[in-house]
Amino acid sequence: MLAAASRARDADGMTEFGDTVDPEDIDRFAAHSAGWWDPEGSFRPLHRINPARLDFIRRQLLTSLGRDPRTLRPFDGLRLLDIGCGGGLVAEPMTRLGFAVTGIDADASAIDVARAHAEASGLVIDYHNAGIEQIRAIGERFDVALALEIVEHVTDRETFFAALGALVRPGGVFIGATLNRTAQSFALAIIGAEYLLGWLPRGTHDWRRFVRPSEFVLGLRRHGFAATRLAGFSYDWRRGGWAESGDLSVNYMVAAIRR
Repeated sequence: MLAAASRARDADGMTEFGDTVDPEDIDRFAAHSAGWWDPEGSFRPLHRINPARLDFIRRQLLTSLGRDPRTLRPFDGLRLLDIGCGGGLVAEPMTRLGFAVTGIDADASAIDVARAHAEASGLVIDYHNAGIEQIRAIGERFDVALALEIVEHVTDRETFFAALGALVRPGGVFIGATLNRTAQSFALAIIGAEYLLGWLPRGTHDWRRFVRPSEFVLGLRRHGFAATRLAGFSYDWRRGGWAESGDLSVNYMVAAIRR
């Protein structure tokens, strides 16, 4: 059903992804899509933070879904939706853990990169140039949904949360990663990362769209989720890497169960 929807969309050239996608954001990311898998390129910050985020995701899912941590593929038989998958930096390791992964992104060039990289890596991942509202409209259901560094780009957050509530089965898990709306995040994520250090292209983020943890948790609650874990992620300047912390003031992640 999902494949048929994508073929129909491609055939008629549809480029509208609903109320949650900002076309300017898509254009901005598309300009850098060729570098998704370059650890020293435009997406270097994602490559750096990925090990810490993947460890958090694996631990939360093992606990919430009651899976055996001693196996190489503990999530065999389960479906995962990676929303805003980009070039596949998270979709690929999730596939190796056993999930049947569907990756969606409104940036067609990112999907092309993701498909090519998965094929070269011998991985089967169901990628689609689509938005969350389109996937909801065709009645898909998943055991897990991920939205990493996506919520701060969403134009209609309430519609986004409503779609999540429809896409994740009861008892399933949602995990999101985003930026808090604080003075610290403005200083570090925008002035520091975009203007001083050049870790991100200028204009990548709009501080007004950053999401406070309370807003995130309440938005999820309104659509059937109960938050189970909030964790901050901080950069260790001495070691040059990211680690989970109790500091939610800039980067943080939330895990929630669909009631």
